[in-house]
Amino acid sequence: MLSTFNEWLWQDRFWLPPNTSWAQLEDRDGLVYAHPRDMLAALPLALALLALRVTFERFVGLPLSRLLGVRDHTRRPAKPNPTLERHFLTDGPRPKEPQLTLLAAQCGLTLRQTQRWFRRRRNQDRPRLTKKFCEACWRFVFYLCAFVGGVSVLYHESWLWTPARCWDNYPYQTLKPALYWWYILELGFYISLLITLPFDVKRKDFKEQVLHHFVTILLMTFSYSSNLLRIGSLVLLLHDSSDYLLEACKMFNYTRYRLVCDTLFVVFSLVFFYTRLVLFPTQILYTTYYDSIVNWTPFFAYYFFNALLVMLQLLHVFWSCLILRMLYSFVRKGQVRPGRGRLVRAPGPGVPGPAPKLLFLPPFPQMEKDVRSDVESSDSEEEEEEKKAARECPQLKNGAARGPAAADGARSRVAGRLANGHTPAT
Repeated sequence: MLSTFNEWLWQDRFWLPPNTSWAQLEDRDGLVYAHPRDMLAALPLALALLALRVTFERFVGLPLSRLLGVRDHTRRPAKPNPTLERHFLTDGPRPKEPQLTLLAAQCGLTLRQTQRWFRRRRNQDRPRLTKKFCEACWRFVFYLCAFVGGVSVLYHESWLWTPARCWDNYPYQTLKPALYWWYILELGFYISLLITLPFDVKRKDFKEQVLHHFVTILLMTFSYSSNLLRIGSLVLLLHDSSDYLLEACKMFNYTRYRLVCDTLFVVFSLVFFYTRLVLFPTQILYTTYYDSIVNWTPFFAYYFFNALLVMLQLLHVFWSCLILRMLYSFVRKGQVRPGRGRLVRAPGPGVPGPAPKLLFLPPFPQMEKDVRSDVESSDSEEEEEEKKAARECPQLKNGAARGPAAADGARSRVAGRLANGHTPAT
């Protein structure tokens, strides 16, 4: 049965243009062509990349994160509670208010204590900043090396500057060793990403990431088997040109270098929009739709390959919408983080006199969330919610709640704002 399926799968009409057979693409007279069996080298290469990643994150990424000042937030662990833990694992980490009320009654807790327990329990499952940094650092190094390597491999090739040349003498296009190793290395890397996807940081676009990795691996394997290496190499290089900028932006987003992060985000956005929304449809999709069928009639590989490219373009549009939304918040709204202002003493003369005045330095606009897919909730959500709850219902030292009159006093409002790092609006 396996041999029958193998013979059916590798029929000439599925992979090659009409009147072309696999026998015509066998190596001869010093000419080497791409063969599907060559891609088996990507599997051990993916395992080697996994081992290299673990070593890199431990001995390079982690020390670099400490050098750049990346610090994990201190999290308060949730107290053991079998009833709440069972609900957390079976019914979800975010119960509705009626469920919270019922759980609070069952456990003998107040509603606020039950909400706090679920917040702390959710925080326990959130990835640490150092883990995010090490993951972004590894991808940055690989994408940068892959982009530089791809440019060095394709720089002297005619099809890099004229995509229509990808179809010259197709499918009788020989395979160069440098192009082979670059292609297989990229394939092995995306296979390793697919393997580690359940263990990596889960973003809000997790499903889109899974789809992207599957489409990419399928595109690479199909293009290699059909000897579509020229157009496939252009797709790889076009994606690598912005991916390393994205990972660099993530790295600095986890550090204190906000200006560097914001600058990289703007550069990444411009490169992403130009390569994914301009070059990809006008150069890649155009040549695969029209230039590829100038010399022969369409066949199965033509339709399947173009369908995969269209799926990739739809993912580009999806991520472009996320980036545009972040750019809107950054440019138009300023996206200022609350509580980031500072009270500093104005420099006074060196002679005795009145006490120096306190000046309020407002915060500058900053990117509040990570770019594109890295838009998960902040680790300090629990602390912010607890502070908000405390401001809504502050407690006296003896445990009694303040009344409305005491809470609304002018002196208490000013003291509360100074304690939280805010100043009255002027």
